[in-house]
Amino acid sequence: MKETILVVGATGMLGMPVARQLQKDGYHVRVLARNPDSAKTKLGDSFEYFKGDVEDPASLEDAVDGCYGVHINLRGGPKAEDFYRIEYGGTANIAKVAASKGVRRLTYLSGAATFEENAWFPMVKAKLQSEKAIRDSGVPYTIFCATHFMESLPLAVKGKRAMVIGKQPHRLHWLASSDYAKMVSKAFQLSEAGNKRLFIYGPETYTMLEAMNTYCKIVHPEVKVTSVPIWLLSLIGKVSFNPEIQLIADLMGFFEKAGEGGDPSEANALLGAPTTTLEQWCAKQRGGA
Repeated sequence: MKETILVVGATGMLGMPVARQLQKDGYHVRVLARNPDSAKTKLGDSFEYFKGDVEDPASLEDAVDGCYGVHINLRGGPKAEDFYRIEYGGTANIAKVAASKGVRRLTYLSGAATFEENAWFPMVKAKLQSEKAIRDSGVPYTIFCATHFMESLPLAVKGKRAMVIGKQPHRLHWLASSDYAKMVSKAFQLSEAGNKRLFIYGPETYTMLEAMNTYCKIVHPEVKVTSVPIWLLSLIGKVSFNPEIQLIADLMGFFEKAGEGGDPSEANALLGAPTTTLEQWCAKQRGGA
């Protein structure tokens, strides 16, 4: 049996593949959850569960105690203050507890557009603050600045329509979460991956519209892909007082301005380049459905 690793955010769309990959690679995986019973329903009985809340440092100590590593995958929002409170505050709390418990590696999911020039956007600012808290902890770290995940595509499908919000002109190296999870697991195995900020890109580029058309053609041929102006979605969010809709509009506005940054060559050489193409991923989704 390899070392114990705690996964924070293991029930989420991007945390779950990491937890499963770590377990597949022989690690003893702990899961932090506010509701362990609900987490167990999602993930099964093969993980060790700890009740805790990232906003309460004292509740993290038992879960972190005895761990070789901690993987952090937190989602803030929908309001700006929530990014600061949950993503940054939660990450800072975990990093402090990890340092006090002698944890030997932290891994964290950041983003490919996480740069100081983009700190005007609350999500980016929170991620930059989170990265600093991790560095300041003194625990060796691997920060994954990942591009757009293929798993986000199904979220745009509602009934018989799929929406692409805004013009979204940037070509993006779409990434499968399974490839990313393998890279996270590999980072825990390599001392050379310590104190690295790595950019994680998939093997091909598509615009958001091209990716959505490819996904729907293979998985949902009955679905029509349409474009919706950002201003219209923002208006709907405001008049409906729905912060989630407003967040999506703001997020798409940000993505329309900010493309990918950084160079993935170091990550690819160190951890193995992602290989899953969008068409391969879509075919698997169709088979699973």
